[in-house]
Amino acid sequence: MRVLITYPDIFLGRFIKQHLLQYNYEIIDINNVSFENYSQIEEIFKKNLPHYVILHIPFSGGIKANIEKPAELFTKNLIIQTYLIYLGYKYNIKKLIFIGSSCMYPRNYVEPLKEEYLLTAPLEETNEAYAIAKIAGWQMCKAYNKQYKTSFITIIPANIYGPFDDFDPETAHVIGALIYKFHKAKENKEKIVSIWGTGKPIRDFIYVEDVAEAIIFCLKNDIPYNVINIGSGIGYSIKKIAYEIKEIVNFKGDVIFDKTKPDGMPVKVLDTSRISKLGWKPKTPLKDGLKKTYNYFLNFFDKIC
Repeated sequence: MRVLITYPDIFLGRFIKQHLLQYNYEIIDINNVSFENYSQIEEIFKKNLPHYVILHIPFSGGIKANIEKPAELFTKNLIIQTYLIYLGYKYNIKKLIFIGSSCMYPRNYVEPLKEEYLLTAPLEETNEAYAIAKIAGWQMCKAYNKQYKTSFITIIPANIYGPFDDFDPETAHVIGALIYKFHKAKENKEKIVSIWGTGKPIRDFIYVEDVAEAIIFCLKNDIPYNVINIGSGIGYSIKKIAYEIKEIVNFKGDVIFDKTKPDGMPVKVLDTSRISKLGWKPKTPLKDGLKKTYNYFLNFFDKIC
C-alpha cells in the first residue's frame, strides 16, 4: 500500500515514516516537492496514485511564534491542507489522516477536553489564527466525509515532544524551549532561568514516537469517528515540567517565572477515552521521554542550535 506523507523528514514526520516502513508500507518519494504548489502536488498524485495520505503540517510554534507570525502560520496551514484534502478526494484514496492540534479546543472549558467540546466556546487568543486553520482542516475533512463518503479522519494530539523537535527558544514549544534554556544556562554558568508566564497552566504531553504509533493504529483500523484525541490524559503544570527538566539537565541555579508574559490556555488536557476504547494507549512515561529528548539534544546540540 502506497502512502503519501507530507514533510516526512521533520520531527513527527520522521517517526511516522519509520513506523510505516516497519509495517511494510511503501512511502511515496516527494523530493523537491513544494506542498504550497498545487501543480506539483497533483503531479505526485497522478504519478503514484497513493492509497493513503497522512497530512502532517509542521508549521506551528509556541506562544511567541503564534503572537508574532499568525498570518504566516494561518496561511501555510490553510493552503497545504486544502490542496491535500481535495486531491485525496479527487484521486479516490482509501483514507486520509489529518493531524490537528489541541489549540483547536476552547480556552475556558472543563477538563479533560472531549472531542464534542470543539466549536462550543471562544478560542485562546494567542494562537487563534493557527487554531482556526486547524479547525478548518477538520471541518473540510468532515464535509468531504458527509458529501462524498470519504474516510478522512482528524487526530488531535496533545503537546508533542521528543527527538528532532524544535529547540529554538524563539519558535519552539515549551519542552524544546525549556531544554535549550536550561542547557545554555548550565553551560554559561548562569544563576537564573527566566520562564514566560506564571508556571500555572496545565498541559498534556505525549512522546513523539507514541503519536506515530497512534497514527499507524488509526491507519490500520476502522475508526468510527471523524475526530479523535491522542494524549496521555494526564495534566502537568508548566512549573512541574520546568523543574523536571532542570533536574534532568542538572542545572543548579534558580527558576523565576515572568508574570508579565502570557500563559496561553489555563488548562489543556485531552480526554482519550475514544482511542483507549479502540485499544490504543501511549507507552512512554513523561520522565523517560524527557530523558530521551535531552540525550538527543546533547548528541546533536551543535547541529540543532
